[in-house]
Order: sequence, then structure tokens, then C-alpha cells
Amino acid sequence: MERTAVNPVPWSVEMGFNQGEVVSGHTRTLYISGQTAMSAEGRPRHDGDMAAQLTLSIDNLEAVLGKAGMTLANLVRLNVYTTDVDLLFQHYGGLAARLGAAGVAPATTMLGVTRLAIPGQLVELDGTAVA
Repeated sequence: MERTAVNPVPWSVEMGFNQGEVVSGHTRTLYISGQTAMSAEGRPRHDGDMAAQLTLSIDNLEAVLGKAGMTLANLVRLNVYTTDVDLLFQHYGGLAARLGAAGVAPATTMLGVTRLAIPGQLVELDGTAVA
């Protein structure tokens, strides 16, 4: 798989994401549904704790990638939904660090929403990965 970043202006790279990516030579595409701070038994975790919820959401995203034989390095698109954008930005470094460690800066959109499907959840991640 070959990835080519598309950044007509540089500000997004400084924030840890590309504005677009051209992907060629891949053979598999994984569409990942929203991952939140849920336990393996399907119970919400870390009520009211954005940092812990973000960490577990990333862990759950990585678990889906792993089950498909992929890693964060395969992530080309990431959507971030949150009930509190300002609070998420205080903890966004945790997500950026994990992506940076994987050497990836996927095209990303962040949206503030009034609530997520599971009451008490503050952040949800979905994405697209290719291999």
C-alpha cells in the first residue's frame, strides 16, 4: 500500500492530520464502526472521565484493527465525535501521540454532538483502514 498526503496548506500537519490521503496498491479496506469506552462485556466505562474514555476508545479501535490483521498505521480516515469539544481538546494529545507513534496522520474530522448512543459516553471514534 502506498499513501500520499494531500495538504494544500500546512496547518493541519502541525495538528497531526492530513487534509487528504491518496491510497493506492491496497487490497483490503476495513470500515470501523464507532468505538467508545465500552468493556469487552459491552458495559460503559469511565463515566465522566474524558481522558480514560478516549484511551479506551483508542484501545477498542486498535482491537478491531488487530482482529483484521491491521494496526493504527493502516488508518487512513478517522472521525471523532464528542459531547464536549473543549474538554476533548484538553486530552487530544493522547490520541495524537498514539497516531504519531504509529507514523500516521489520517484525514480526520471532529464533530461536537449533543449525545452519543450510550448515555455517559463522551467520545466515539470511527474510521477507515486499508492494507
